[in-house]
Amino acid sequence: MPKAAKKPRIGAHVPTSGGMAKRAIEYAKTIKAEAIQVFASNPRGWAMPETNHEADQAFIEKANELEIETYIHAPFLINLGSPTEGTYKNSLASTKYSLKRGREIKAKGVVIHTGSAVDEGNIKKAWKQIHEGMMPILSELDDQDPWLLLEPTAGQGQSLVKRLEDLNNYFEALEWHPKVGICLDTCHVFAAGHDIKSKGGMSATIDLLVEVAGAARIQLIHANDSMDVLGSLKDRHQNLGDGEIGSKPFAELLAHPAIVDAPLILETPGEELEHGREVAMLMKMRDK
Repeated sequence: MPKAAKKPRIGAHVPTSGGMAKRAIEYAKTIKAEAIQVFASNPRGWAMPETNHEADQAFIEKANELEIETYIHAPFLINLGSPTEGTYKNSLASTKYSLKRGREIKAKGVVIHTGSAVDEGNIKKAWKQIHEGMMPILSELDDQDPWLLLEPTAGQGQSLVKRLEDLNNYFEALEWHPKVGICLDTCHVFAAGHDIKSKGGMSATIDLLVEVAGAARIQLIHANDSMDVLGSLKDRHQNLGDGEIGSKPFAELLAHPAIVDAPLILETPGEELEHGREVAMLMKMRDK
């Protein structure tokens, strides 16, 4: 029999309160997730908790048993382009810590936001400090370590990646390191002005990413609808089909050959009921 065509995994960001081996896995089972994303520390703080190796091993075993792939979202505070020395140094430390936690729980990737230069006059310095601070961290990664996944934001203010073409500057700053990839957030890219809503728009956007960085670097998709209109520069997620993007572009996304290795992770409002419905909807689109 011919080998079945590979298809992208479907899942969601899941809670960890109560422990990853229990809460995160039970949530994943309930919504029938094939991939999950978790926070490895407080997403709105700089605290870096010590590793609980026993808990990590229990989580790894349960995830392996269910054949679930894991991704980590690093803290939202990380901004490698910040002109504030304290924020910059904490951002480097938090990124390094998140990659370490990714290694410890055998995550496939660690997501960081691409950040902002904050001030217009700081852009050149931002790229320089990203290069100088991150290259020593990246040089410690090997083939078994997670990818560092750059997630472009909604294009507001002095965002370092206002449009997807700007990712080229990030890859240049990181010397096109082989463990640096992309996490595309559909709400963010829509807010930044890429028209993924119109027919063919989602495919054209993925084609652009392939042109900018190559298909192999597209490692994760945050599948989110948007509360706001195209080009709004606002990052407000909505459930799939209930926002300004609508559901059809996600069928187009799932049909694109460049994302077969990039799971779709929901970061939409709600809990098990809503996420279970959305996972089922995406799976139905994928399996058509």
